[in-house]
Amino acid sequence: FDEFIAGYPDNGHYELINGRLCEVKPTGPHEQVGAYLSRKLTVELDRLNLPYFIPKSCTVKPFSEQSGYLPDVVVVDQMTLATEPRWQRESTLTQAESMPLVVEVVSTNWRDDYQRKAADYEEMGIPEFWIVDYLGLGGRRYIGTPKQPTFSVYQWVDGEYQVTLFRGENRILSPTFPELAFTLDQILQQIQC
Repeated sequence: FDEFIAGYPDNGHYELINGRLCEVKPTGPHEQVGAYLSRKLTVELDRLNLPYFIPKSCTVKPFSEQSGYLPDVVVVDQMTLATEPRWQRESTLTQAESMPLVVEVVSTNWRDDYQRKAADYEEMGIPEFWIVDYLGLGGRRYIGTPKQPTFSVYQWVDGEYQVTLFRGENRILSPTFPELAFTLDQILQQIQC
């Protein structure tokens, strides 16, 4: 991880996944989904007057020295940043208390989101993790049959994630932000041209 941070390329966005450098190249619709969620969350943070913010970009370092992720959206508790050893120098978060919510928007590398990242975020104890699979790309064991667009909310309970799946017009329920109101269909409407 230290080599990854020290030698981070000047152009592009990269993650370290199991010791290999992977370029992250989101599509336009992927960016639209992330922007929609950032907007909804920012309005909620302001409404509740919470000491949270959403950085433009930051790295999440799990316990493994072989991985470092660039989530699509991270809600950061600025009150905890004084105890984050890598924040000031590297814009890197290592402690679950600093991240009440992490969001990954699924791309063709869906296994990284559903398997590696979910396991690492769970091990870290991140309280809430969303996987937004707006194209229904994930494996059937994660999103069911038939495969369809799915919004997964992982809540950390007693040391492990409990997952709830949302589709269509079902209101997405967030344990961290219970008054937040939107559906997967509303997200999908944002990316239709």
